[in-house]
Amino acid sequence: TAAREPLGRAIRAVGRIEVAHHPRLAWVGTGWLVADDVVVTNRHVANEFGRQSGSGFVFKMGTGRTMRASIDFLEEFDRLESRELRLKRILHIEGDRGPDVALLQVETVKGKTQEPIRLFTGAVARERQVAVIGYPAKDSRIPDQQLMQSIFGDVFDKKRLAPGQITGSQPATLFHDCSTLGGNSGSVVLDLESGEALGLHFAGRFLEANFAVPAPLVAERLRNLGRRSEARPVTVVPRPAASPELSAAVSPGSATSLTVTIPIRITVDVGLPGAAPQVSATVAPRPAAPPPAGAGSEDAEEEDFILDTEARAEDYADRTGYDPGFLGEDLEVPLPELSEELAADAVTYEQDGAPDHVLRYQHFSVVMSRSRRLCFYSAVNIDGKNPRRFKRPGWRFDPRIPRELQILEECYGNAPKFARGHMTRREDPIWGSEEEASLGNVDSMHATNVVPQLQVFNAGIWLGLESYALDNAREDDMRISVFTGPFLREDDPVRDGVRIPRSFWKVLAFVHDETGELTATGYTLSQESLLREEEFVFGEHVTKLHETTQVPIARIEQEAGISFGDLAACDPLGEAAEEALPAPLTDFRQIRLTAR
Repeated sequence: TAAREPLGRAIRAVGRIEVAHHPRLAWVGTGWLVADDVVVTNRHVANEFGRQSGSGFVFKMGTGRTMRASIDFLEEFDRLESRELRLKRILHIEGDRGPDVALLQVETVKGKTQEPIRLFTGAVARERQVAVIGYPAKDSRIPDQQLMQSIFGDVFDKKRLAPGQITGSQPATLFHDCSTLGGNSGSVVLDLESGEALGLHFAGRFLEANFAVPAPLVAERLRNLGRRSEARPVTVVPRPAASPELSAAVSPGSATSLTVTIPIRITVDVGLPGAAPQVSATVAPRPAAPPPAGAGSEDAEEEDFILDTEARAEDYADRTGYDPGFLGEDLEVPLPELSEELAADAVTYEQDGAPDHVLRYQHFSVVMSRSRRLCFYSAVNIDGKNPRRFKRPGWRFDPRIPRELQILEECYGNAPKFARGHMTRREDPIWGSEEEASLGNVDSMHATNVVPQLQVFNAGIWLGLESYALDNAREDDMRISVFTGPFLREDDPVRDGVRIPRSFWKVLAFVHDETGELTATGYTLSQESLLREEEFVFGEHVTKLHETTQVPIARIEQEAGISFGDLAACDPLGEAAEEALPAPLTDFRQIRLTAR
């Protein structure tokens, strides 16, 4: 087929980037030739051993001496040979706001240097057949380790080829569905029709989505070095009919053979005398992806949109917000108090002729951070005996504070962008009379009540905490008060110009049905491991995906910089020592609602 020699050439031009004197890692990702002496990889791969110094780049100090990097164009399954070349110089590491690209100069040795992969320069059609060639590493972040080993044949750290197709594109991002893991960062996304590079893989979410830097952006960086890329336009042909087999002939060359596996087995024989060498690959069935978190919920199939019209500030005059006395007489649960530093950063507005920092809505209140344009917290009263259901309305800005202090777009959108994650859940303030419940529904959709969360994040135990608390609240009332917010840290990562919270906290207060006493429990949930989409060697990382953990309220106060007053004294965990704390929750029955 058309992929004869180009496929064999591409496989030979891909190598594993190895590092000497690194404090933790022996290799850090994948790279491939884009010119005779230039290797392209990802910024986050190169940052493991390189840094900017003045107008250029240098190798970092490692364990006792300067680190050295090389690329091995073999490191293949069942092969002991190596074809390792030194990476002489770091030519370019893109800044954090640019595409995830780095360019490295490789030594040229006669008989060892491979032919570079050409860069595609045209528009890429959806469903175009591609393959990722790289070095997947076992990834401890994957929740289903058995499934990962089944897909990848329990063979890691070796050169692998994973077929798939293009699923979409944007000016700065190419989407594909090839199977990847940590170690695939820097892999080539190869067009199987032409053998040209369509993109530079940089991130992925297991069984969900994969992201690549489009080849034209790589070509632009290469041109900026004063070098000519091997780019040429390619005519996009219609997608062929689906076939369980993918085959390509390889033009004669040296008498060698290499085998690559994942989730296919592919053998390339080059230079067999008197025969037309073939590349054949049988594609293994792709496992079905699990439904996205929250699928099947009321909001799952409803369209996400932003209203063009804006309310007036005076429309909110009748909103009383969170009610501190909601749980009953003599059970005052006031709003949390901000530390002096956070209070100075709170967004204020004019309410009844005086400055105020609490934005009051129907059954809930929000306090906003000026510097982060996100809420410090959202506090809601929930009446479990009088819930109602309404169709999801559109997102809206709050006219009481400037729009520039609210975020409704920027970092939000389809993956790899973020979902708009409610702090007060949409259904929580939808109770009372029909008019009250309708206002609660509409108010929950304000920009002030959302923070950036990854698409698969807000799920599991975390999503059901309020319902579990209602099940255990005093039966004659079924009332709870809930406080939710992000931990806003100075070192939170920046995406699309927005500093993204790495973790979140939640505090629930209610009268326990059995004890008749006020109880309060605290929880945390991290999306940090999901934010680290960059893929290299993650073998030493043990952080699980979206684990909910019950923690002392006192710890939340300390880390978030807020105070719940006397509420912390109603926490069954109290000042529990670290070793006495519950493990991450896998079942609601593990939650401690009373002291032991």
